Amino acid sequence: MSKYYIAIDDYEYSIIIESLNNLKNKLIADGGYTDAVDELIIKFAHATIKKFRIKIMDV
Repeated sequence: MSKYYIAIDDYEYSIIIESLNNLKNKLIADGGYTDAVDELIIKFAHATIKKFRIKIMDV
């Protein structure tokens, strides 16, 4: 199983969580299943946060 890592800031984090919640609400209103979205929200909310530096190198 592959793991993927993304670098996001606090604003982007809040946008992703809000979007997942909006999708979940839409699925509930349409009578759909929200299992996959629920799992994504849990995984994303409990993901470990690692701080790192970006070093810009002139080529």
